[in-house]
Amino acid sequence: MRLTSKILGLMAATFSLPAFAQDGLEIIGTPKEGGLGFQPAATELARDLQWLDGMILVIITFITLFVTGLLIYVIMRYNKRANPTPAGFTHNTPIEIAWTIVPILILVFIGAFSLPVLFKQQEIPEGDVNIKVIGNQWYWTYEYTDYDFGFDSYMIGYPATIDESTRPEDANVKPYILDAAMEAKLEDAGYSRDEFLLATDTSVVVPVNKVIVMQVTGADVIHSWTIPAFGVKQDAVPGRLGQLWFKAEKEGIYFGQCSELCGKDHAYMPITVKVVSQEEYDAWLSAAREEYALAPASFAVASAD
Repeated sequence: MRLTSKILGLMAATFSLPAFAQDGLEIIGTPKEGGLGFQPAATELARDLQWLDGMILVIITFITLFVTGLLIYVIMRYNKRANPTPAGFTHNTPIEIAWTIVPILILVFIGAFSLPVLFKQQEIPEGDVNIKVIGNQWYWTYEYTDYDFGFDSYMIGYPATIDESTRPEDANVKPYILDAAMEAKLEDAGYSRDEFLLATDTSVVVPVNKVIVMQVTGADVIHSWTIPAFGVKQDAVPGRLGQLWFKAEKEGIYFGQCSELCGKDHAYMPITVKVVSQEEYDAWLSAAREEYALAPASFAVASAD
């Protein structure tokens, strides 16, 4: 696996091919250094959000240019030198009506497009796969409720992932520090140094082109589960169940991070989602049901609540 990752990494650097990681999956949803704009949209929800953002950007750009031009015109036309005798009127009814009605029309126009996008996010369809997400300080617990198993997911390099008994090389790994030892640990997991602080030891695995419904809650404080490329984000509030859904349209690996300040290790609480074919998902599911038959302690406590 390490050799394969290095070869693929060399190919990506040489021929500008997309990066690949575990199981040969393309890394799609990841932040880029110096990048501008959104991550590639992998769901209909994300495409809607990105289109809406672009449309509103055009509107506010025209408004900004209009107001700026108007200010410049007023400064040049009505300064003391060009207009030594100022007008004495106090108001202009037609203009006041216009600057009241026009903004209302603009807001109605924006609302006519934004509300359907919002409703599409909030109207939760029936899920092909149902997953319960529990935010903890500072890791995530996932329960596949259709099959009664769950697991914890930690950032690679978090203290809980450093275990010399299963990987002797972990003796040289320092938590949170990206050095040669940490890079080797990432490579052993099928990632590269570029995925440091993003990759997790256990990923959420879902099938492509299937509706995934997630119930999101918190075990201690408020967290927030989000995958930018999916266009989803939901706060994980203790004692409450939030919901989100998505339907990923392209196989690959997607990253997110806790998006609600939740304590000292908030920055080390990433999310990894692998979107695979139905055949690969079925194979993973069969193995996962056996591997995670005994739920982690954190999952058992959260479920009891």
